[in-house]
Amino acid sequence: MYNHVLLITRLLVMAAGFSVLTACGGGSSDPAPDPDPPVVVTPLPDPKTEVDPSGAAAFLNRATFGATVDSINALVASNLEDWLDDQYQMEPTLLLPYIQGLEEEEIYPGHRVEGWWKNVVNGEDQLRQRVAFALSEIFVISDRNDFLFGQQEGMAHYYDMLALNAFGNYRDLLEQVTLHPAMGVYLSMLGNEKPDPENNIRPDENYAREVMQLFSIGLVELNLDGTPVLDGQGKPIPTYDQSIIEGFAHVFTGWTFTGARYFRWPEPNMLEPMQAWASFHDTGEKHIISNVVIPAGQTAEEDMAMALDALFNHPNVGPFISYRLIQRLVTSNPSPAYVARVASVFNDNGDGERGDLGAVIKAILLDNEAINGYEISPQTFGKLREPLIRVAHQFRVTNAKTASGDIPFGWPEYVFGQSPQRAPSVFNFFSPDYQQPGEIADADLYAPEFQLSTANNLTGMHNAVIYFTFWSTDAGNNDDPFILDIDQYIAMADTHSHLVDELNLVFMSDQMSDEMRTAIIDYLDLIDSYTTDRNKVLEVIFLILTSSEYAIQK
Repeated sequence: MYNHVLLITRLLVMAAGFSVLTACGGGSSDPAPDPDPPVVVTPLPDPKTEVDPSGAAAFLNRATFGATVDSINALVASNLEDWLDDQYQMEPTLLLPYIQGLEEEEIYPGHRVEGWWKNVVNGEDQLRQRVAFALSEIFVISDRNDFLFGQQEGMAHYYDMLALNAFGNYRDLLEQVTLHPAMGVYLSMLGNEKPDPENNIRPDENYAREVMQLFSIGLVELNLDGTPVLDGQGKPIPTYDQSIIEGFAHVFTGWTFTGARYFRWPEPNMLEPMQAWASFHDTGEKHIISNVVIPAGQTAEEDMAMALDALFNHPNVGPFISYRLIQRLVTSNPSPAYVARVASVFNDNGDGERGDLGAVIKAILLDNEAINGYEISPQTFGKLREPLIRVAHQFRVTNAKTASGDIPFGWPEYVFGQSPQRAPSVFNFFSPDYQQPGEIADADLYAPEFQLSTANNLTGMHNAVIYFTFWSTDAGNNDDPFILDIDQYIAMADTHSHLVDELNLVFMSDQMSDEMRTAIIDYLDLIDSYTTDRNKVLEVIFLILTSSEYAIQK
């Protein structure tokens, strides 16, 4: 194509030179002919990324709650860009309607979690579900809070808010997070009052601190690639100090439940954004981030808009949010160049828009480091799969459900230490900067999910796989057993290598080592004479899901 364009260009130059010579020579009085219209070379559209089954499975294991045979085949028949565009257009699968459709006198966290399983395992909008889960581990609320424990509609509504904003603009998401009553309760912004020295009332600093530290800019100034900006002594530069926290704390005064009759004793409204009460808002001048001064005399709404705009436009936000989303979806240790490429898209999506999360997600998943990182950096690329994601993948591959279509696994934190929206604190189940002692810490690498890998949680994970592979399918042990749809694998169980290869594809993206593959096939050969084809399939699933090779997503 390049040679064709070059040839056309040369011909145009020659033609132009010939026209000039003709016009200047021979003394002809004939008017010069009208020039031919310029040749417009239409640029070719960017090529679309096609993948083979292995590449499709690897991509889907990052972008969804786990690859399946059907999803792999569909992606192979399409391409990554069209798949992403289709996912962006899909109708959101929401959690609140499930909660509101229950016929229970009291709704507990377990009910919400069962609805969450149903959505993330069966929802067609897999990318939205996967990104919403990632966002829930950044903009954390938890119903371990006593009040939120009894507010499952509000918890589900908050999660749906994250899902609905998964491909929207970060500025809109930040405002909706800030004003959601569940967040208002969790980080005590709801009911935050202006100063009253006589009654020893000072603005609450909780949300003011966490909206900066965890939701937007972090603790230190960042370069575009996520590395710290250093001062003359080689030390990181803090992004804010106590005075800035106090400035934001004064901004976030005067908000309570919408429709409340009393500010200090309001009736809960968990489904609408919080409402400002002017009489409880501090209208004094406030100094916040980036030397922004909020003038005196403004309303609570005006103050908040200025404060959130200042956070949104801070240069840290692009690398800060990009790094965390890359960690949740792709790899625990992205290269600085990878972070910079994604942060650049956050800063400008190509159309002049800042904070376009849909463009950011696309940049994360289509980056060369995401697609080829396993080969580029085999020793550092990848991440430990979270317990919830591992079990969701198992459910998706086996089409696990009860006769009613539900997935009754409402309290997984008691099994392996993790449950959606039930983190022990606003810092989530694990820190993005956690370094597992030993080889990982010695290499100065990060492994956030390893913070969950305690002896109890690892044992619980192993037991959960056993239960959902073998015991729960036995009607004698369970009045409402899980139904596993694995007939397609049973049909190939006579050929052990074929069976292992097919399950290697969906679970491990064809990345199983030769040693592991040989060991599993040898085991199947050993038990072949005294077991059923169904049991052979279950044995392979169990061996894969409990292996260290599967545990690491690459």
